[in-house]
Amino acid sequence: MTRLAYRFRDPAFAQLALTHRSAGKPNNERMEFLGDALLGVVVAELLYEAHPNASEGELSRLRAQLVNGQALAVIARELELGDELKLGSGELKSGGFRRESILADAFEALVAAVYLDAGFAECRAVVRALFEPLVAAIPRSSKDAKTRLQELLQARGWPLPHYELIDSRGEDHAKTFDVACAIAEPAAIRAEGTGSSRRAAEQEAAETVLRSLQEQLQG
Repeated sequence: MTRLAYRFRDPAFAQLALTHRSAGKPNNERMEFLGDALLGVVVAELLYEAHPNASEGELSRLRAQLVNGQALAVIARELELGDELKLGSGELKSGGFRRESILADAFEALVAAVYLDAGFAECRAVVRALFEPLVAAIPRSSKDAKTRLQELLQARGWPLPHYELIDSRGEDHAKTFDVACAIAEPAAIRAEGTGSSRRAAEQEAAETVLRSLQEQLQG
């Protein structure tokens, strides 16, 4: 683990994290599950700090952009995990140490290994160090989705979006709202959003409509 900025107290955790199921049992499958959850929490925290005006939906999409198989495989390659993977003979012959899914899973398992070896605080520090540059590279947006959608429509001379409350449910202190956002031009686009407030639901719906509209304009 020379490329990871962490020294394991118990190297057995790292060895297990780098043991693919093709090598038999025990292997890193359970650790992948734990590592995926840990990555989600820490990356969500980083994005929450870096994008104070982003909606829930936008934050979720940014997290998915950073925590997916392709992105995690890139980090795994930078850490040279492929050189340390323990694979079965079949995977070894077929070049499994280069396979994106295997590398991504190994990285998730390695995150879990740090957690099991030293606890959440140490795991959080390791993950933040790896992902802070990636989060910093994402452009900050000072305007929320509703504002950006409205400004785009106004700039083109198109009608403003229409928001409709579809449903609200739950106790007064913990309500959930479903809201639809719709535009008529340049083409009819409608999307729904859900949030703990009407505003949050509107932002999520607006973000989806905005993304669809931008894809149309770029296409």
